[in-house]
Amino acid sequence: MPDAATLSRMFTPSRMAGQLRLSDVQWDETTGDLVWLEGRSDQGVLVARSMVDDTDEADRDMSVGHSVRARVGYGGGDFTVGRGQAVYAAAGRLWRQSLAGGAAQAITPAFGEPASPALSPDGRFVAFVHSYERSDALCVVDGEGTIWPARLVTGEDFYMQPAWHPAGDRIAYVCWNHPHMPWDGTWLRLIDLRTDGAGLPQVARVTTLAGGDEAILQPAFSPDGRLVVYASDRAGGWWNLFARDLVTGEERQLTHETDAEIGAPAWSQGQRWHAFAPDGSVVYVRNRRGLRSLHRVDPTSGASQPVTGFAGYDDIAQPAVAADGTVAAVVSASSIPARVVAARPGATAATVVRRSAAETVPAEAHAPVEPVTWRGEDGGEVHGMLYRPLVPAASPPPAVLHVHGGPTGQSDAGYNPTCQFLASRGYVVLDVNYRGSTGYGRAYRDMLLEQWGVYDLADSAAGGAWLADQGLADRGRLVVMGGSAGGYTVLRALTERPGFFRAGVCLFGVSNLFTLAAETHKFEERYMDTMIGALPDTAARYRERSPIFHVDRIVDPIAVFQGAEDPVVPPNQAETVVASLRARGVPHIYELYPGEGHGWRRSDTIERFWTSVEAFVREYVLFA
Repeated sequence: MPDAATLSRMFTPSRMAGQLRLSDVQWDETTGDLVWLEGRSDQGVLVARSMVDDTDEADRDMSVGHSVRARVGYGGGDFTVGRGQAVYAAAGRLWRQSLAGGAAQAITPAFGEPASPALSPDGRFVAFVHSYERSDALCVVDGEGTIWPARLVTGEDFYMQPAWHPAGDRIAYVCWNHPHMPWDGTWLRLIDLRTDGAGLPQVARVTTLAGGDEAILQPAFSPDGRLVVYASDRAGGWWNLFARDLVTGEERQLTHETDAEIGAPAWSQGQRWHAFAPDGSVVYVRNRRGLRSLHRVDPTSGASQPVTGFAGYDDIAQPAVAADGTVAAVVSASSIPARVVAARPGATAATVVRRSAAETVPAEAHAPVEPVTWRGEDGGEVHGMLYRPLVPAASPPPAVLHVHGGPTGQSDAGYNPTCQFLASRGYVVLDVNYRGSTGYGRAYRDMLLEQWGVYDLADSAAGGAWLADQGLADRGRLVVMGGSAGGYTVLRALTERPGFFRAGVCLFGVSNLFTLAAETHKFEERYMDTMIGALPDTAARYRERSPIFHVDRIVDPIAVFQGAEDPVVPPNQAETVVASLRARGVPHIYELYPGEGHGWRRSDTIERFWTSVEAFVREYVLFA
């Protein structure tokens, strides 16, 4: 087992900054190429590899000169592939790129933001989501970009996940309206198309297949075109797979999970939880208490079984199935940084296609993750992920209560560089999935309705007390840390319970709920109607729960970090807090990162951030 000094050398700020981000993977059925998106510092790069058996070919960058990134809402839905082509979003346009090489060609004009491109089966057209001046639509353009794009459907506030029928004459999609978020209530709709062959497809009819107060995700058509499969939480509040027969109109529930989810809140475009295989079965990701596994269900019999080749991975995302049945996905585990892997039918182990990190740190130098539960201050059950420091200490170690964003998010069992870095420094880390988090059914998720700033704070504090009561942590050296909604919890904790936490680390945290409601981006501008209450009726509640109105109560050391270009939580949210800290002489640091938004992408920013965090907690917690 490595000693403390060796561990700290293994997890350095520069190593944290050097990891790639692997966010999606897709197959091209014509060439057999596997294409994935990797983030290199602040650049998004499409990479392709031929996966044909007799081909020994190096990876090749496909998007030279462009940073691939869709910017509708929180992003996602960055690219698609098919017919030997990749279509991707960059610089506010869609671009078409041959997988064989050559220059990329713009196929949409430079206005607004496109996302979620979907190629028609014959490759002639691209359906996509478009957002311009706060108006969203589902649009279509020809694959050569010779005809001005046309709007197919408008009138709803949001659209996502367009999918073409194999015959090319229909498109399924998901939409929703304010004040709902996509995990509150959505509609699944089907467009019947007509075309004269000379121009773009036009809408003949739009039919609502399902929806209302259920959260629907990701429509996908069966290879024969008879079924559309999608995820919904209508059955007992747990996301399961459903199939609609387009011939008979029959609806069937394919999976029957009551303690696991096949889906998650659609915080971004392009999320994929299931995919059809060539034999008509559906490969899907099952999330049980933060542990994700890959399974396959037969839509006819309903029989389900695990997919082989993915043992040892506890986080599986974006499954994609090739024409020969090979399954690819982005995977990780607590001791394995993110990888792109592919498993051929019947394989006992998946082939590693791309690694996000050098993986020179041995598995035994990583803190294993342990799903845990504890009781909240009101006796209710709370979930989380526990990381124990590897080096034994003579006395209980300090602890970090790490609070995820969202607030409708989840900390899972996948590779977590934040938790590993802190565990390597001797901290026990509790990743808090407070009531309101996803992954534990809708009833658990809905407990945060009008309770944001209440359960997230109380459950984090109860987690710290539980660690101390179990002898796992020093009650006098608890740190609360989080970003975005988690940063809001940090500020709430330090204003409402001064002295309970030894220090706080706040990343782009919300301090003023009034200005957040007025200034945040379209996606979340009505989110607080459900999380806090509708204005102006609940103005007193907004004031009571906005840390900025109680910032004079902060007396514990705090580190504040903010992106200068953040459209979600603008810099003024941090600067008003820092002004009070500075005026009152409260120990703090404040770093504003130029060019960064809601989270860090640049390698130099990440290295600087972790250097500052390490120095801060050493001074005020570890050796205080």
